[in-house]
Amino acid sequence: MPFYGFNRPGAKISQGIRDNWWRQAMMGGIKAQYDCVKALSETAFFEDLKSIDVPVLVMHGEDDQICPFQASGAKSVKLVKHGTLKTYPGFPHGMPTTNADQINADLLEFIERKVSVAGA
Repeated sequence: MPFYGFNRPGAKISQGIRDNWWRQAMMGGIKAQYDCVKALSETAFFEDLKSIDVPVLVMHGEDDQICPFQASGAKSVKLVKHGTLKTYPGFPHGMPTTNADQINADLLEFIERKVSVAGA
């Protein structure tokens, strides 16, 4: 499961995460899932990013096998007007699940910092 990096040597595989991934897949219709993958794999959303003018935290795992960093995160942060990039060595695409404590803490810190600056 490259989404979670479970295919990497020494990966700590969570059966709970695997089961939940399967559960999510079984809840959706196959046509909708196919159309989603097709649209995401064939559409470049980079032009849309140029119109975003609020602070944005781009969080990206450096071992993302689904959306490789150089092709997505590195490019995205350059296109938003007020982007901040936070990368995570060894983290997979599914890092909000596999590394929730770290991701949530960094996201909260970003939000708190932006709120305190805006309120100052």
